[in-house]
Amino acid sequence: MNRSKRAVFALALALAPSLGSCGPPADVGPPADTILFGDNIVTMDPNRASVEAVAVRGETITATGSLDEVMAFRGESTRVVDLGERALLPGFIDAHGHFLGAGRALDALSLHSPPVGDVTNINELVAKIQRWIEEKQIPPGEVVSGGGYDDSLLEEKRHPTRFDLDRASTEHPIVLGHVSGHLRAANSAALAASNVTAATPDPDGGLIRRVAGSMEPNGVFEERAGRLLIGGGPARSPDEFDALIRTSIGVYLGYGTTTIQNGGGTSPQMVETLRAAAEREPFDADLAVFTSSGAILQDRLQYERTYSNGFRVAGVKFVLDGSPQGRTAWVTEPYDEGPPGAAADYRAYGTMDPDAYKTDAAALIERGVPFLAHANGDAAMDLMMDGVEQAITDMDEAPDHRSVIIHAQLMRADQLDRAAVLSVVPSFFAAHSFFWGDWHRLSFGEERGNNISPVRWAIERGVKFTVHNDASVVPPDMMRLVSITVNRRTRSGHVLGPHQRATIQEALHAVTLGAAYQYFEEDTKGSITVGKQADLVILEENPITTDPAELERIQIMETFSRGRSVFAR
Repeated sequence: MNRSKRAVFALALALAPSLGSCGPPADVGPPADTILFGDNIVTMDPNRASVEAVAVRGETITATGSLDEVMAFRGESTRVVDLGERALLPGFIDAHGHFLGAGRALDALSLHSPPVGDVTNINELVAKIQRWIEEKQIPPGEVVSGGGYDDSLLEEKRHPTRFDLDRASTEHPIVLGHVSGHLRAANSAALAASNVTAATPDPDGGLIRRVAGSMEPNGVFEERAGRLLIGGGPARSPDEFDALIRTSIGVYLGYGTTTIQNGGGTSPQMVETLRAAAEREPFDADLAVFTSSGAILQDRLQYERTYSNGFRVAGVKFVLDGSPQGRTAWVTEPYDEGPPGAAADYRAYGTMDPDAYKTDAAALIERGVPFLAHANGDAAMDLMMDGVEQAITDMDEAPDHRSVIIHAQLMRADQLDRAAVLSVVPSFFAAHSFFWGDWHRLSFGEERGNNISPVRWAIERGVKFTVHNDASVVPPDMMRLVSITVNRRTRSGHVLGPHQRATIQEALHAVTLGAAYQYFEEDTKGSITVGKQADLVILEENPITTDPAELERIQIMETFSRGRSVFAR
């Protein structure tokens, strides 16, 4: 759209109220609620990459095209938005995250290190817990819970033990969550309240770390062992929980995200709580939740293909291993540097019985229920695809299952070849490159470390993929995620495997149309296309033409969900 055309239209727009309006021609139907126009409309539609204007009526995109074509839909009450230098894109889609965890983190004890938080060593962590107990006036005996600590970023490069946390309090059980969500740390009072002693055995799929030379727990729990610990935290009334849900949705909308995921074992009880909240007042974004295989296969919950009031049960989540930042990702070749006390051939371990996974995966594929399988290490990914292959081999015709590998950090090139054959979708935790890329080089060596989140290998093989933040592990900042996927720069400034970088267009596809495909929603979301849901985001400038090094600073100016403006800066 040239400058003179814009100037003429701006003048006409200014005069329109005094001139009156007779509304759109009869053959285009009722007038649009909103028309947006400008030079930087990035549709993500492969059949029409850019347009001058977009019209929205109700929850739907009703027209795209030239300014003249779309202005035919203007009526007396139509809101007309001149984008100027700003850009319009489809609303971002959260390919994987933990919505409830992100919500709870809003008012929880945060022990994150920079740039998310301010804890740099264990003494600061202990002092912050002490201040929290004092400020919140937590009575003795009540559980103190917090999260976000990261041993890879603490000066000591280790987890806080029970003995460290005893310095914060011996009168309160203290239970902390590691930033990965795969380890927990507890003080002596929490161990006592949980009845965990030297005689407590390690559970299947988990490990209780011990004091050197003894069986006495040192307070650090890996994977399923964390379930042994007492729960706690402040109780919330139904009204408080409802407010928390909506505040959390608002955080995502502020990052331009219009489809949100709760991607971890949402219980039937929590599903009904969320559903009831949506029925009272529809959510301002679409929330897709994933539950356990048992909940679906035992018919306690049903898979839902469509949203009701912004809510649906979208499938099942398995967890097959741990996390690379926690050094519990299950790999086929030994770690270069494992956790304290690990053997030289340490490879970590799986967290689910392989036969149980394969049985449930086959049953879900047979029923047409999508599933996500958390798998960071390549051994876990082998198991994930073994289950898919076994399931579809036993069927007369391979279904369109789109089973998803969540995280896929250490995915090998040959595994991507296999994913292409099996129609498996890897969702890469691309944010790792910045947050833990330097740590991964220590844990796995240069070759494996440089090839975490191998998006370029996926692109070269035609494998459909997505990228994600895994909030609340890291904040649900979508432009930072796009930036990391494109730049792969670590905290130290090192470019981690430059050969694995995506282009800006490819990274945006992974959080729009590519993510819609993962959800089986590509016909209704992911691009600015007539007939699709009017989920849109206005950015302060066009990311396609921005210097890649500047992507992260691009601000979200306005977000539309189902045609309504739900966030504006």
